[in-house]
Amino acid sequence: VTGPVGVGEDNDPDPDPDPVAGFLSWCRRVGLDLSPKVAVSRQGTVAGYGMVAREYVQPGDLLFAVPRAALLSQYTCSISGLLERERGALQSQSGWVPLLLALLHELQAPASPWSPYFALWPELGRLEHPMFWPEEERRRLLQGTGVPEAVEKDLANIRSEYYSIVLPFMEAHPDLFSPRVRSLELYHQLVALVMAYSFQEPLEEEEDEKEPNPPLMVPAADILNHLANHNANLEYSSNCLRMVATQPIPKGHEIFNTYGKMANWQLIHMYGFVEPYPDNTDDTADIQMVTVREAALQGTKGDAERLLLQERWDYLCRLEMVGEEGAFVIGWEEVLTEEELTTTLKVLCMPAEEFREFKDQDGWGDEDREEDSLTITNIPKLKESWKQLLRDSVLLTLQTYATDLKTEQDLVSNKEVYTKLSWREQQALQVRYGQKMILHHLLELTS
Repeated sequence: VTGPVGVGEDNDPDPDPDPVAGFLSWCRRVGLDLSPKVAVSRQGTVAGYGMVAREYVQPGDLLFAVPRAALLSQYTCSISGLLERERGALQSQSGWVPLLLALLHELQAPASPWSPYFALWPELGRLEHPMFWPEEERRRLLQGTGVPEAVEKDLANIRSEYYSIVLPFMEAHPDLFSPRVRSLELYHQLVALVMAYSFQEPLEEEEDEKEPNPPLMVPAADILNHLANHNANLEYSSNCLRMVATQPIPKGHEIFNTYGKMANWQLIHMYGFVEPYPDNTDDTADIQMVTVREAALQGTKGDAERLLLQERWDYLCRLEMVGEEGAFVIGWEEVLTEEELTTTLKVLCMPAEEFREFKDQDGWGDEDREEDSLTITNIPKLKESWKQLLRDSVLLTLQTYATDLKTEQDLVSNKEVYTKLSWREQQALQVRYGQKMILHHLLELTS
């Protein structure tokens, strides 16, 4: 395993020849208790290091407990006092800067207490997030999926954050940050690592109005790979974080956590991998809100109708149901943006007089009819005008991809051809294919 920073450079120590043994020894020192029923291994895992059952695991079994002192965060790192004093200067859009500075410091600190933990990290120069793909490849393989646009925003924000906040801070404290960690490339890599491996403690119910908790690194928990149909779950308590089995796990099977309900485009964007079709039951397809407006515009005749449509759209914007950058999110089992899409179809499709009345009364409260409910199973029962607008929006969305569904199906179903694709081509194909299958399902429901 190549260490994250500096391995292979002159005067750097060699990596631990057995990083797992070093990590397990560190776990014992910090009181991180692993159950004898589990093992950290590269064997029998879907990717890199993972955790495997050494014997049968029952639901409810404690797999490991991480004491809060072993967490790596802006509050536990060796420069926590400085980060707290400078908190105001380190505020950013992401909220991640203090943790990233903690990592930048600890990675190059000769005696960092987290060094054995870092030895199990993936090699930073080989992360597979699309932000590290050449731009041409990213656009070619992921056109229409929403990923290239998300990555462009990330890259702009990372660059701005680094040069305006992070680099000036490191230069102001040269004794804490050696020149080798003052690098935009390394900062990119650490952002991707935090994106993929950090955890965010959920707020208590009474804290819902507060800002989200900052991210933190949870040794052992971040070794577990993800599945939508996971068999373990992380629980938070005042003293420690506990990974508990949620399903029976046979001997030799991998233990999976969940990173949340993630569509494949989110998985590849944030974690650098996907779940192949049809395994990801949380997969979704987006219909951009402006695409529905475009589909509605196609059905207008003359300036008067176009002006009325714009008035309807402006009204939806005031209701905060739509926006220029928003999307309606469709899953296999549900419309995740049901209220927004229902209101949009209703307002854009209702007769002009009805719209005037609706607008004057500022909506009709909760008197929605059951047949207007936008559940997946109810879509065939919607009004014809609603179904037509939804169908036209799906057709416009499908036009944003470079290839059609049949092309993807031919690739996915032909194992000989599929295995010859590069890893990135396979991952991108699964993203496109899953989205198109959901969109074509919508076409069937609206026909």
